[in-house]
Amino acid sequence: MNKIDIAMELTGNSYPGRGIIIGKSENGKNAVTAYFIMGRSENSRNRVFVEDGEGIRTHAFDPEKLSDPSLIIYSPVRVLGNKTIVTNGDQTDTIYDLMNNQLTFEQALRTREFEPDAPNYTPRISGIIKVEPNKTFNYALSILKSADGNPESCSRFTFSYNNPINGEGHFIHTYMSDGNPLPSFKGEPKLISIPDSIEEFSQLLWNNLNSDNKVSLFIRFINLETGKYESKIINKNC
Repeated sequence: MNKIDIAMELTGNSYPGRGIIIGKSENGKNAVTAYFIMGRSENSRNRVFVEDGEGIRTHAFDPEKLSDPSLIIYSPVRVLGNKTIVTNGDQTDTIYDLMNNQLTFEQALRTREFEPDAPNYTPRISGIIKVEPNKTFNYALSILKSADGNPESCSRFTFSYNNPINGEGHFIHTYMSDGNPLPSFKGEPKLISIPDSIEEFSQLLWNNLNSDNKVSLFIRFINLETGKYESKIINKNC
């Protein structure tokens, strides 16, 4: 797979929707994840990320303008032991609860489908990082989407990555581009480069997301030696 330039990828797509990146820093010291949200409607844009224990939640920036919380208020990031779960919806809780009851990431997601937001049927994208006792890690990305816009069928894809390469990661997002209806993501997660600096990576992503549609960005670097993490949140509404 050819590696893409993430700056050009984001600049060239005014509405990738919600996106997850997981990979490894260039120096090999950190497992890295990023999650961003975008919005076209007032309801979708009326959000911020806030810390919630070891994870984060979406929160209405102006509660009086919140019209429908069902698909926009959720926990994108939760931590279960040595596992960090990142998703674009309330399936975060499904994965957390079922993995806590000895099911796998994939088994947990078999209980869910794409979002019921006709005519878009927004894909549910999910990721998980598992840090091993020997200071290595592996990760997986998943997408649940309608069959080319047909809600009668759900297509499920999981991509697993063992022993990640230094300085590389994978990027998956909900929409191929803006549109009506919005076209779902197609193909494998995209291979990108990941730097050593959380500040550099956050600015690289935030500065190249569409200025009108971007809403919030979360980034976490997990030190593989100590297990400690550093996180950064950027909210357009602040």
